[in-house]
Amino acid sequence: MKSKSSEPQTAEQGYHYSLRLLTGRDYTAVRIRNKLAARDISGQDIETIIVRLQEEGWLDDRRYARRFAESALAEGRFYGPRLRLEMRRRGFSPEVVAEILSPLLAERDEVPEVRQVLEKRYPGFCYSAASDRDKRRVLAFLQRRGFGFPVIMQALRTDV
Repeated sequence: MKSKSSEPQTAEQGYHYSLRLLTGRDYTAVRIRNKLAARDISGQDIETIIVRLQEEGWLDDRRYARRFAESALAEGRFYGPRLRLEMRRRGFSPEVVAEILSPLLAERDEVPEVRQVLEKRYPGFCYSAASDRDKRRVLAFLQRRGFGFPVIMQALRTDV
């Protein structure tokens, strides 16, 4: 989508636009590039703006990735492969995703997290007493969250 103005914007205007965006929330460098390109800013100016924002500390993909991943895990929104997918969708490079998620996921035991998410969404769910339809529904929900099948089954079969 192109800018409403028919005139290409200057690098300084693009820089101020980027600052306005970044004061509202974090963005990846990829998303800022796309937003600046939509405003008809030249490729060279975009790169200059990105470098300036990074040098000044306004734009930091690693910091944003760390906060996003920690928040997603703490709130129970995404786990494992789903978290990796969501981070890639937001524009994080594969290297940043691997660097951030490796230590975060290595220190976590997913079985208690599966139980916690399950209890929050389906309070009182008992796998052994549930119908096949309910079992499939719960399994699908947990898999969409990013838990692996073996971890889900381990958590469900050890329910109390």
